[in-house]
Amino acid sequence: MLDVLVIGGGITGVGVAQAAVAAGYSVALWERGALASGTSSHSSKLIHGGLRYLESGQLTLVRRCLHARRQLLQLAPELVKAVPFYIPLYQDSQRGLLTLSAGLSLYGLLSQGDPLGKFTRVNLASSEQHHLLQQQGLRHMLQYWDAQTDDKALTMAVAASAQQLGAEIQQYRQVTDIYHGARVCQVRYRDSDGTLGERRVKMIINATGPWASELLANVTPKQMPAAMTWVQGSHLLLDIESPVGIYYLESRLDERVFFVMPWKNKTLIGTTEVALATMPDKPQITCEEYDYLLDNYHHYFTQYSRAELASLVIGNFCGVRALPAQAGSAFSRARETLFVQQANSPRLVSVYGGKLTEFMPIAQDVLAMIRAQLGERHAIADINTRAIVPVADDYFAADNAQPHMAL
Repeated sequence: MLDVLVIGGGITGVGVAQAAVAAGYSVALWERGALASGTSSHSSKLIHGGLRYLESGQLTLVRRCLHARRQLLQLAPELVKAVPFYIPLYQDSQRGLLTLSAGLSLYGLLSQGDPLGKFTRVNLASSEQHHLLQQQGLRHMLQYWDAQTDDKALTMAVAASAQQLGAEIQQYRQVTDIYHGARVCQVRYRDSDGTLGERRVKMIINATGPWASELLANVTPKQMPAAMTWVQGSHLLLDIESPVGIYYLESRLDERVFFVMPWKNKTLIGTTEVALATMPDKPQITCEEYDYLLDNYHHYFTQYSRAELASLVIGNFCGVRALPAQAGSAFSRARETLFVQQANSPRLVSVYGGKLTEFMPIAQDVLAMIRAQLGERHAIADINTRAIVPVADDYFAADNAQPHMAL
């Protein structure tokens, strides 16, 4: 009988699968589509502590993510790269020099001695690399460090690591029913070719991201989903040469911040934060988000007219996150991960929220819940020292469907 079934092939799911199989449990991961086909390939591509989360007092989350950032830079140097971030300050900026300097000082303090925790003040008089940025009203510029990744490639690499350690990875498998017993769960599924099957497992991890409550509707005994709000974040890719780093900019339309980033030798702008009433099957950027991003970009980069910018859009994508239901704007809501484990179904854990950056700490939190239910196992690997190595795009093609020998 299988120890752990992880449902959901995004970064959270593959991270849990890797941690659990390394800890000695027998593990399978099922994804109803392709791995990393949801939110985990539609993020802002950032591995960061979340400077803006300091404004809402989420210091614990920032410290945790900064620690995870350092770990990923060490374990996945081919996938996670340190990148300079620039914050321009204008005469009418909402956040002043002293406020941002204090925030960056705290950001550095929370990084606990990481060399990337240092920030500097850019000498605008001698710097020519920011000449495309709007100069009128520009008073100061601060530079600090965070990191960037290819979110899909990182997810695939962690999934490959889990598989190499012995986890079963199955794409295009839809869970249809879950019957939760005292010690055994029976899971029914349907594959893409119509094949039906079932599997007995000891514990289930619901890592389906914004679809977590949808999965719980298929569980017996009945589960009470957490009160969540879906928040959509959209991005636009412009056929414009990459900027020198990542610009951290104030929106001119609301209190939010957004990023202008290098991405595959082009310019990526994002993100929006739009609360959704329902979870769409296929999230799509709205006209309002499209205009929001281009209008904000045009405010800071005026070398193209607004009409010309529209003609330079060569792609867009959006992802959806589940956040705890709270009053106020999506921008100010807590980003902490929520773990739901109900009294009538202690061997079913649902993971809500979670940032790309903190997938390894989240996996350790889930692993502690697995140990509490199933007991300790003999570990076969240490994921805190195991390199995360990129794999080919077709790694999970049919000929790689079976588990590899444990390494």
